[in-house]
Amino acid sequence: EDIRRDMASESPMGRILVGDVGCGKTACAIAAMYIAVKSGRQAVLMAPTEILARQHYASLKEILASLGMTAGLLVGATPAAEKRKIYASLASSGEDRLDIIIGTHALISSGVQFASPGVVVIDEQHRFGVGQRAALAEKNPMSHVLVMSATPIPRSLALALYGDLDISTIDE
Repeated sequence: EDIRRDMASESPMGRILVGDVGCGKTACAIAAMYIAVKSGRQAVLMAPTEILARQHYASLKEILASLGMTAGLLVGATPAAEKRKIYASLASSGEDRLDIIIGTHALISSGVQFASPGVVVIDEQHRFGVGQRAALAEKNPMSHVLVMSATPIPRSLALALYGDLDISTIDE
């Protein structure tokens, strides 16, 4: 509900979602991506490792397709020809436009441009540097930002570290 309400607002969302492994953070991320895509925008899911990015892509591509969304995978090991194809489909405003891209820090490389950025989801956000998170956000101006973490962060520390983010906790 927090994410839906934030994404309906005129100002960009900045939210951290904290919860144990398996609690439903990824389901919340899918909801945010769905809202963005159904609003005519694109979504990004950045994971800290290639293994996690590939796991997300493998588990989500069928769900996303069943919801009418196209998804791609971009990691450092993606062959150059495939990268060029992905870059073109992300930047396209036509029917060949990619709705969702899942990947690693490869998403912040210079060739990645988005036609209509909508939401940036960063999984295991604590494993990225401030500069990496900022670089992805800068590629997506006026996008909503949802960062997720399974690392327990006491509310007072979270406010000090992530004062620019609203906090949602899944605790059941």
